[in-house]
Amino acid sequence: MTESIPSTTYAAPAAAPADVVRRQYLASAAGDLAALRATLAPDVEWTEMAGFPLAGTYRTPDGVTAHVMERLGQDWDGWTAHDDTYVVDGENVVVLARYTATNKATGKPVDVRVAHHFVVRGGLIVRFEQFVDTALVREAMSD
Repeated sequence: MTESIPSTTYAAPAAAPADVVRRQYLASAAGDLAALRATLAPDVEWTEMAGFPLAGTYRTPDGVTAHVMERLGQDWDGWTAHDDTYVVDGENVVVLARYTATNKATGKPVDVRVAHHFVVRGGLIVRFEQFVDTALVREAMSD
């Protein structure tokens, strides 16, 4: 007699919050918007700081990439967030980083420190908030 053994489906464990955030930075640096969207929850809230050229809160992965990443690519050459220090507390990930780029309209470079606060749940970024010296960014944008 042959015994049938029921199959069991195992869910893969969710990635560690810092790993999810790191994948987001790598995708952004590579210009891989599909991979970046894959790190974002469907109901993500992405907030660019008041005073930053793209200030506001954007929702949905497509909304974030269209209103933030694609616009940065239109206005800046080589826009990159260089992540260097991660501070993790449960689902909260704070990253100290640096933005570097050259403004296409003025030809001026920007090199400014930034802090990002991410909230990661279930292996996806559900919230993001940016902190940056917006005056330095705007200075690079003006003649």
